[in-house]
Amino acid sequence: MSDSPSPLADPHIAFDPAEGRRDVVVLGATGSIGTQAIDLALRNPDRFRVTALSAAGGRVGLLAEQARRLRVRAVAVAREDAVPALREALSAQYGAEPVPEILAGPEAAAQLAASECHTVLNGITGSIGLAPTLAALKAGRTLALANKESLIVGGPLVKALARPGQIIPVDSEHTAIFQSLAAGTRADVRKLVVTASGGPFRGRTRAELADVTPADALAHPTWAMGPVITVNSATLVNKGLEVIEAHLLYDVPFDRIEVVVHPQSYVHSMVEFIDGSTIAQATPPDMTGSIAVGIGWPERVPDAAPAFDWTQASTWEFLPLDTEAFPSVGLARQVGEAGGTAPAVFNAANEECVDAFLDGRLPFNGIMDTVTEVVTEHGAPARGTSLTVSDVLEAESWARARARELAAKATAEARA
Repeated sequence: MSDSPSPLADPHIAFDPAEGRRDVVVLGATGSIGTQAIDLALRNPDRFRVTALSAAGGRVGLLAEQARRLRVRAVAVAREDAVPALREALSAQYGAEPVPEILAGPEAAAQLAASECHTVLNGITGSIGLAPTLAALKAGRTLALANKESLIVGGPLVKALARPGQIIPVDSEHTAIFQSLAAGTRADVRKLVVTASGGPFRGRTRAELADVTPADALAHPTWAMGPVITVNSATLVNKGLEVIEAHLLYDVPFDRIEVVVHPQSYVHSMVEFIDGSTIAQATPPDMTGSIAVGIGWPERVPDAAPAFDWTQASTWEFLPLDTEAFPSVGLARQVGEAGGTAPAVFNAANEECVDAFLDGRLPFNGIMDTVTEVVTEHGAPARGTSLTVSDVLEAESWARARARELAAKATAEARA
């Protein structure tokens, strides 16, 4: 790890504090990150002004309500068939007042990401967040990145565009590392320690995971998240993706990124320095503080999130990762080291398998079994080849199709 500035997140970059309010575009406005970010902005109108919103299009009523409360200039939906319902919902919210501009289609979020603003918060779930990430970076916006998948699948593309410090991470783990790195120089970093709650199945063996249901997997003990992220937390795929993300964000080799299980989810991640000191960032389980860092850095937002009550006793545990029951982190390291389109294949296959599991078409253990088979069939990418957006899309398309084929085969065999 060199002492030169990272092309991505780096707290040592000399940020200029914002003058007055920051104009923020929120992508994924109706999701978990988006709704919390909007609540934060509404509580701090002197600091943030949300100017535009995007969403997939499944919750147009909520999107219209958010637009009215924030008085945004534009709203976007990925689904063009959602426009009539959105227009009706906006009319109901605004009455005789003019409604915001409406954008629709797969490129709508990227259009907003490139629009005039200070910061783009990318809270979209899935690799569809790549295009908005690239658009925001090209336009020179500060990118508060909650969409880890865009960095996973398009790492070289993102790194080639990002200027030093342009990306501020929003994932609680990477926000924790970001803040902890401020305690020393980059040359003094020995190891990054990424914490994992262990999900709802911590302590179970692989055999004990064979019959778990979607309802079981969605019952996360500490975090309230969307269904895909919650299942990814149950398989620990989410943690595997975060290991790849940490490597890309901070230029730390994979063998110096460790995962440790911390059931309480108080410590969000840690940095170990060469003198033996470990700096940890801790808050009660709540994403608002991470969002506040993402859109407000280098300034702190007072009372953004709850703090600990140190008058109350508490116990904090740290446990080793069970790699046999949860092989996802190891597989993620492999695809991260392989580079090229391998991470895109891993992520796309996983998204398809999670959908199949939630639909009852694939058992829980079948998620990682299928992803592993798809990754193995894909093989290692050729070294020295440059990655393009077309490469990513082609690899994702193949991985999704192959994962669906294998999931269907597994279902047919189970019913035979």
